[in-house]
Amino acid sequence: MNFIVVGSGAIGSYIGGRLAAAGESVSLVARSYQLEALTDVALRVTDLDGFAADVPSQQLHLAPDFQTAYAKLPPTERANVVVLLCVKGGATSSAAAEIATCVSTNASARTVIISLQNGVENVARIQAAAPHAQVLAGMVPYNVVMKTGAHVHRATAGKVQLEAGKKSNDIAARLNAAGIRVSVTSDMKSVQWGKLLLNLNNPINALSNVPLLDELLDRHFRVVLATLQREALSSMAYAGIIPAQLAAASPRTMTHILRLPNFIFTRIAQKMLRMDPAARSSMWDDVQKGRVTEVDDLCGAVVRLAAKHGKTASVNAKMCELVASLKKGDQWTGRQLRQALRV
Repeated sequence: MNFIVVGSGAIGSYIGGRLAAAGESVSLVARSYQLEALTDVALRVTDLDGFAADVPSQQLHLAPDFQTAYAKLPPTERANVVVLLCVKGGATSSAAAEIATCVSTNASARTVIISLQNGVENVARIQAAAPHAQVLAGMVPYNVVMKTGAHVHRATAGKVQLEAGKKSNDIAARLNAAGIRVSVTSDMKSVQWGKLLLNLNNPINALSNVPLLDELLDRHFRVVLATLQREALSSMAYAGIIPAQLAAASPRTMTHILRLPNFIFTRIAQKMLRMDPAARSSMWDDVQKGRVTEVDDLCGAVVRLAAKHGKTASVNAKMCELVASLKKGDQWTGRQLRQALRV
């Protein structure tokens, strides 16, 4: 089995690095600055549980695009490719179209593409752009930070979820053997919406401009998160979607826990607060680097779901506006954000 990671940011580099460290065949498709950072340098992969490995760059088969990575494989190996798609939502269609130019149209040798992306709309985008591939949804629950261009660190815990498919059990077995905890599920829609609820904290973290732990210890920010989640839960209810429970408490209960005073919250949310104290959201990183954020794939998805049923999601809509105008160095306090959102 040959894994090609498309979008070798924090998540892609961590997953790819763990697989390569375990001896799997891995190719990393990365941006030019990432290729430069990793050329002739080992990728250091660590996590909050104490794992550490240095993966030589030649073991990662670095490539600037999918066609190059695919062409480097022996022809006999190209029918056994698993693409781990880790690009941002806005780049999904173009990345999938590039992959589609290479993959086999033979139904018995369909290339597997696994979306390890935030949001709930990427699988449909991939299927539209690469109709001959077998597309599976995946969900990565944890936060990974790039400490340097050649060092990725998993800063929180959790188990990856993979949609059931013809090759899913084999893929999951390889990921588990590499130390990436994975389970296979047939109900990825619920899992993805459950993950989206958690990801609604990403834009808050970007606006706060502080580490995740500091943000979550500010009750004002937590009230904003609870409000975004309640609005999302209402939108899901209109559509008959029941989100999976991915945290210690049910999604509805979590909206109550988030609103608790700090002296209670810190006692009952210890698992949630177990993270690297320097960890921040990927959306914060995108803002700092001047990149387009995924706010439309998160808050925007809630707005679109509500609109399909003749409803509104005004707080999520406002968050889209705030993040769209956010610039590097901008910083909101929790109180300011509550006032702007009127919550």
